[in-house]
Amino acid sequence: MSGHSKWSQIKRQKGAADVKKGASFSRLANAVIVAAKNGGGNPENNFSLKMAIEKAKAGSMPKENIERAIKRGTGELAGATVEEVLYEAIGPGNVGIIIEGVTDNKNRTAPEIKNLLQKFGGKLASAGAVSYHFKKMGKILIAEGDKNSEELELMAIDAGAEDFDEHGRDLAVYTKPNELEQTKKTLEAQGLVIMEASLSWEPKDLVEIANEQEAHKILDLMQALEELDDVTGVYSNFNIQEGLIENPGD
Repeated sequence: MSGHSKWSQIKRQKGAADVKKGASFSRLANAVIVAAKNGGGNPENNFSLKMAIEKAKAGSMPKENIERAIKRGTGELAGATVEEVLYEAIGPGNVGIIIEGVTDNKNRTAPEIKNLLQKFGGKLASAGAVSYHFKKMGKILIAEGDKNSEELELMAIDAGAEDFDEHGRDLAVYTKPNELEQTKKTLEAQGLVIMEASLSWEPKDLVEIANEQEAHKILDLMQALEELDDVTGVYSNFNIQEGLIENPGD
């Protein structure tokens, strides 16, 4: 792979490790509902549900709300149908964008995303038009702690990592999607602090952005997409030329 998504690095460098820190409980609940619907209500046997619950807790979602969302997913409680959605888009500078979400109303979600893209000079693309530029991978973000980067990299390789990338003082470890859970467990067993574990769309190639106005437009679009209630993840293959704008990421 020629590079990894720069957006997550930029968010962290801007002091916005989670742009969606004000995420609504409904968005967190929908992620739990979908995970429980797809893999059952026991987080010990459903890693996706376990990750969704961890994110909900990190977002200060009350325990009873989480339990209710799990029951919604398993069918024990009635409620509107919640489903996963994925949109592919072309952004400013011809960059590729993948937008993941969970929604109880696709007729609301799709127009919101379409309108936002148009506002920043982007457009929706047909299925497959963008995703072939990306590879679905497991991603684990490890806090450096008292280990240096070389030690962390060796431990990651021993745990089965396919690739890694420095995120400032932290290390992002990449795995095959079906090996994410085992790699995470192995790293935790070695005493490492896992800050985040999730599935991610990582670019196979990067589009270089050398125009300052275009760079700001892309960053503003990415943040605006992240802030939509139905959106759970936004990925792109842009790389902003070094020194073009202040603190654009490593």
